[in-house]
Amino acid sequence: MPALAATRVLLLVGDTLSSAKLYGFSRIAPRYSTVRFLGRVSNESEPLTLASLGFRGEIKRSLGNEKNKLKQGISTIEVPKRRENKVISRETNAVKKKDRVDIAALAPFAAKSFSELGLPPLLVERLEKEGYTVPTDVQAAAIPTILKDHDVVIQSYTGSGKTLAYLLPILSEVGPHKKDNEPKTTTDIEAVVVAPSRELGMQIVREFEKVLGPSDKRLVQQLVGGANKSRQEEALRKNKPVIVVGTPGRLAEISASGKLHTHNCRYLVLDEVDELLAFNFREDMHRILEHVGKKSGAGQNVANSPKARRTERRTIMVSATVPFSVIRAARSWGCDPLLVQAKSVVPIESLPAAPIKLSDSSSSANEQTQSQSQAPVQSLPPSLTHYYSVARIQHKVDTLRRCIHALEAKCVIVFMNHTKQLKDTVFKLEARGMKAAELHGDLSKLTRSTILKKFRNGEARVLLTNELSARGLDIPECDLVVNLELPTDSIHYAHRAGRTGRLGRRGTVVTICEEPEVFVVKKMQKQLGVVIQSCQFAEGQLVVNED
Repeated sequence: MPALAATRVLLLVGDTLSSAKLYGFSRIAPRYSTVRFLGRVSNESEPLTLASLGFRGEIKRSLGNEKNKLKQGISTIEVPKRRENKVISRETNAVKKKDRVDIAALAPFAAKSFSELGLPPLLVERLEKEGYTVPTDVQAAAIPTILKDHDVVIQSYTGSGKTLAYLLPILSEVGPHKKDNEPKTTTDIEAVVVAPSRELGMQIVREFEKVLGPSDKRLVQQLVGGANKSRQEEALRKNKPVIVVGTPGRLAEISASGKLHTHNCRYLVLDEVDELLAFNFREDMHRILEHVGKKSGAGQNVANSPKARRTERRTIMVSATVPFSVIRAARSWGCDPLLVQAKSVVPIESLPAAPIKLSDSSSSANEQTQSQSQAPVQSLPPSLTHYYSVARIQHKVDTLRRCIHALEAKCVIVFMNHTKQLKDTVFKLEARGMKAAELHGDLSKLTRSTILKKFRNGEARVLLTNELSARGLDIPECDLVVNLELPTDSIHYAHRAGRTGRLGRRGTVVTICEEPEVFVVKKMQKQLGVVIQSCQFAEGQLVVNED
């Protein structure tokens, strides 16, 4: 016992310390970075203190090999270092965390007229003639930001006026209504707008033509797939437009032929940018990004630098939802881009470029759900009411008919996932005396245009379609959207729902599902942060079920 008391050693152990090789002070191989402590073995009966063990009030790192350490009397025991929470001062944190940009310095959010946003008087007069007097929230935030020469990503719910939000800044610098009256000195295109579908591209062209007026509408040219390419090339040569709107495939095709001059282009707009990131657009988008606003003769390294991109073009990306892929694309394609939302502008650099891996705790899971649902929530129009109704698959069409009658809907868009089911459903509705039409990608351009015209004119009450119309279909009169088949995720639900409740109007979204699919509806409800009420249709009325 005295012998044991005479030899004393103080061991400071970290999180974990294996005792298998402790005897004889053999080295314990650490799994992580280690902190080495000084120790000393003594047979004296002096008090056992840190000073007596050779500690000098600080942690000392030993250098050299194991033999040198043993000669110096240094213990070779290595203890795993504890994870320490880094304390960042307020000054450092303020530098690392980019605060929200105050758009009020550019223009007030609640602008009462377009003239307050810095648009030229001639353009404001054209807007008033077309009935545009008060800008929406996203327009009040985006227009002055773009006019201040920023690359932006515009995110807002469908039907909130995103097209005008980038169209007006472009027309204030390009075309007959621009600020200065200097004549155009080049035949190059000055603005390129890329859309993932023909319908969206044609809709954007109509918006440009509406603001430009009948006498100047030739200054915008559509280059969409499915149309005669020779005629489009002839129109480019004859009309010499300053703005082109097209789909990726047709734009890349005409660019490769040398008949689309975009090297001096000042604006590149990517509408529905999350769709343009799809794999099937990859090669076409690569050519567009490399040739739009890239001056010929510039060095490859210079042309790819952010500074060169700033002098060559302004990049504007638009979408109702901004997933992580769009954030990464904005960092790569733009120069210090800003995320513009209604009453909010924040630097893209302050947003995560990839999903944050969180722990499996319930609180972390909630944070992850909130992070994933942030984009869909902001993409939903605020004046929507959401319902779901349970029906067997063979009764879905009859439930759809009763739903339309109960809500007295005049203009209905019904979404399904497969073309064959579209045709069958149209036949069943027609057999029950309800005028319906189908719209899908297998139809020709002329047939699709005719169907949309009939639907807008009220000749068809119900339009059955697939994801083709989930984006870009602008029919303000639509008062009801029905999901006869479930969307693949909450983002697709948001885009479908955005076909109604546009520009402040009220709208209703009804999902008709089978009993085993109710949990999917509940999951989307949680992700979207909205209330989707259970209902049924009886005696010509909508009856809300109590949960």
